[in-house]
Amino acid sequence: VLIDRLLGDARSGRSGVLVLHGEPGVGKSVLLGHAAERAGDLRVLQTTGVETEVDLAFAGLDQLVRPVLPLAERLPQRQADALLGALGLIDHVSSDRFLVAAATLSLLSEAAEDGPVLCVVEDAHWLDQPSSEVLAFAARRLEAEGIVLLAATREEPWSGLRALTIGGLGPDDA
Repeated sequence: VLIDRLLGDARSGRSGVLVLHGEPGVGKSVLLGHAAERAGDLRVLQTTGVETEVDLAFAGLDQLVRPVLPLAERLPQRQADALLGALGLIDHVSSDRFLVAAATLSLLSEAAEDGPVLCVVEDAHWLDQPSSEVLAFAARRLEAEGIVLLAATREEPWSGLRALTIGGLGPDDA
């Protein structure tokens, strides 16, 4: 019900964030899959943290925003350069993570101009640190863009974001 409400809010131009956390196998991925299935008219952007990519800066961010990167041309030039440079798509590389984070928020907002957006982050505990920081930054600033960000992690959720602990089913419920 909570996820369906977030999706409905996005269709009405309101944004929302929910970080699901709990032990492996408790159903976090099933809930993310449910959200993607129920997304309907929402553009779905997805990324999955991968243990072998944890040391590759912005690998998770790259996977999430790759489908909407053509919209970077709508961003202020400094933001576009910082984002594209962080993803290795241009020679300009900015060491300003704030600028990369602001560009990510701007890019997601531009994507939402074309209709509501659902961002799904699976295995957030395996995201590289720069991607994790950038996505948490953007998530904390979502308001009235029509964007839902759902993340699943085994560890404590990102600070300052709405979180829900997912526990396993008891024997009777199973």
